[in-house]
Amino acid sequence: VGTAVLLLGGLSIVIFMFGAGSPMERILPSVKIRQMTTGFLFGCVGTLLTLSTVGKESGAHINRAVTLAFWLFQKLDTRTALGYVIAQLVGAGVGCVPLLARGSMGRSVAFGPTTPGEGYSIETVLIGEVVTTFALVGSLCLFIGFRRLRPCTPFMIPFLYAAIVTLRASISGTSTNPARTIGPALISGQWEGWWIYWAGPLTGTLVAVLV
Repeated sequence: VGTAVLLLGGLSIVIFMFGAGSPMERILPSVKIRQMTTGFLFGCVGTLLTLSTVGKESGAHINRAVTLAFWLFQKLDTRTALGYVIAQLVGAGVGCVPLLARGSMGRSVAFGPTTPGEGYSIETVLIGEVVTTFALVGSLCLFIGFRRLRPCTPFMIPFLYAAIVTLRASISGTSTNPARTIGPALISGQWEGWWIYWAGPLTGTLVAVLV
């Protein structure tokens, strides 16, 4: 449920911000400002989920990279971690199906997939996903690791995503979450460079955990 709501809410924001016919292009003509706003609001969806009953019940495991980090820190057993991964994949698919109702506006941006930016090499895109996921998992480790910062953890996410989406969206789409990539790919058929959005976040997580 958490992953489904994250993708439905977050990608609805992406479609509204960048879809053809949306008034946002006129209201916010700067692409960078729209990217920053989109990242912040997408992060807000994650924050609200974390604070909700769903988040408190499940630990808000709506990102496979975060689940991997908790498993590596031995905060989750293997069976539970695999259960989360399966749930994230199912949730990603279920959450994206209603996006088809966005019609031509949604189709104009392929329902918000993460694909390599035009003109960027595969290596650059991959490094982008490694760096952004490192920032996410590293920040979570920092905030959770210090008692005084721990209550602020959910509120850090919108500001983090506002920054990384602004800096990296044109390069890699800023996934940091394999489920966030696979959901819109299922309904749009946009699978270009799909493996990057599995390898990049997992590598970024491993590096962050090691650090």
